[in-house]
Amino acid sequence: MLRNLPEKWDVEVDLVSIGSGVGGLSATITAHEHGLSTIVLERSDQVGGVTALSMGEVWVAGNHLAAELGIEDSADSGFRYLKRLAMDYGSDAAILSKVVHARKALRYFEESIGLKMQVIRDCPDYYYGLNNDCVAEGRMLECEPFDAATLGEWQPRTSISPTMPYNFTHHDIFEGGGVANMSNWDFELMAERISNDIRCLGSGLAAYFVKGALDRGIPLHTGCNVVELIGDGERVIGVRAEMDGRDFFVKGNRGVVLAVSSYERNQKLNKTLSQQLELGNMVFSTVDGAHYRLAGPFGAQTAGVPDITPLGFIVPGSEDFEGAPLWTSVLQAIGQPHIIVVNRKGERFGDESFYRQFYAMTDAIDGKDQTHPNFPSWMILDSQARRKYPIGPILPDQVWPDELGPSAATLAELAGKIGIDAAGLEATVTRFNEFAEKGEDPDYGRGERPWSHWMCGDPNQQPNPNLGPVSEGPYYAIELKRLGGSAIPAAGLLADQSSRALDWNDAPITGLYLAGNSVARMETGAVMQSGISNARGMTHGWLAGLHAAGKPSDLLEKEIQRMGI
Repeated sequence: MLRNLPEKWDVEVDLVSIGSGVGGLSATITAHEHGLSTIVLERSDQVGGVTALSMGEVWVAGNHLAAELGIEDSADSGFRYLKRLAMDYGSDAAILSKVVHARKALRYFEESIGLKMQVIRDCPDYYYGLNNDCVAEGRMLECEPFDAATLGEWQPRTSISPTMPYNFTHHDIFEGGGVANMSNWDFELMAERISNDIRCLGSGLAAYFVKGALDRGIPLHTGCNVVELIGDGERVIGVRAEMDGRDFFVKGNRGVVLAVSSYERNQKLNKTLSQQLELGNMVFSTVDGAHYRLAGPFGAQTAGVPDITPLGFIVPGSEDFEGAPLWTSVLQAIGQPHIIVVNRKGERFGDESFYRQFYAMTDAIDGKDQTHPNFPSWMILDSQARRKYPIGPILPDQVWPDELGPSAATLAELAGKIGIDAAGLEATVTRFNEFAEKGEDPDYGRGERPWSHWMCGDPNQQPNPNLGPVSEGPYYAIELKRLGGSAIPAAGLLADQSSRALDWNDAPITGLYLAGNSVARMETGAVMQSGISNARGMTHGWLAGLHAAGKPSDLLEKEIQRMGI
């Protein structure tokens, strides 16, 4: 573990956090609150990490905010929910640690930094209806609007999302009719919040934690690229970074927290670790797998879980926060009425309104001929969808960009333009339309899940908010590409219940902590549930800060004994 000990340290603190999302910030804040000196090193020019780019949802089973509303739930029920859906690809101990500690971490940050959270009303678990451990609402939380002016000089240096309506809460969005009815949103309220820089969703959540660090005088260094960890033969004791064109050595007497997110901008790791090919993305260029490079020399153990490839497209003529083409997800759009997705045969292949099922089918491999039968795929919509719904950032009243995809008077003509089977497409649309008129989908069950109604349904479309016939020309097509977007990876580094990195003998690597999307998703296994990523980052950081301060949580051991796991 001896790694190039410097002759002199530029900075000496107790705990060093690499990364300024909720994982890194929660660790430094917790450690500071328990008497340690801390510092945050961020490679990009802004703080907030991928937390700031997210929808800001935080999934906490059995939380006190739901209880205050009279919603019945428990951590035990949350554990059973995740265990059932993890399909044994996760770890019972990791799942239990997440559900029992997330509640504690939530209260801790409410009391310590003034984090203000609220229940997202009427938002069900993804799998609500599957069994008694799913809930209709209460587990999904979001922050209350945050006044970014309180960040002072850090206001412009704290990230905002280029793809999310970060000036609105979920309540604001769905009170206006949801994503499918964007034209009914309260744009006067949005304009007021933009003018006053009031942030919600992930941009607001990140800002709460940035403010918490600033209030404590915790140094935040941006443009600071950590190139290696430093050990003394027994433990990790610091880092060598590059800043302003020179080496910058920071000693961490109690350790270092790796909270650098995942590897979405590294196409080699996307392919080898996630089995995902040539991903487009919606995250920072710095999200490139630095945790593997940094922790690998110290023997950190990797692990992975089954994953799926989201879909999206490039918005013509647009740029993201780094000047690259802006990608947008089609998660909500493809579940809206008058829209379907087909493969080369012109056939549907899944429930477009429930991405967990649909994206899994996109990744399917046909062993008969070694092909992805459902990729590439095309989003097909008619003029009703164009009149009613936004397609990503393309609003109903906007001219259809030719670069986005072709249009045609008939389905057969459209099929010819995109190179798919015309007869297959016409047969698929005829069958779909017959079912859509009845509000049912016996082929794939589209529109049967309450979550699908909430996320992408149109409440004005009856008898099913996710189903409407594709029947009015002209028709439009968009070729869908593989998209990362969330930096929630299939693989990561293993950590124990105190967020200490584990080596290949399952022993803790002394002085090395992990948080957020750098950590293997053993809490979820084969499932994903919105809000878990932000919740686990907050919880990992809290646990790491406690352990570094010599006050590790013993709650997991007590819960394991109680539940007999």
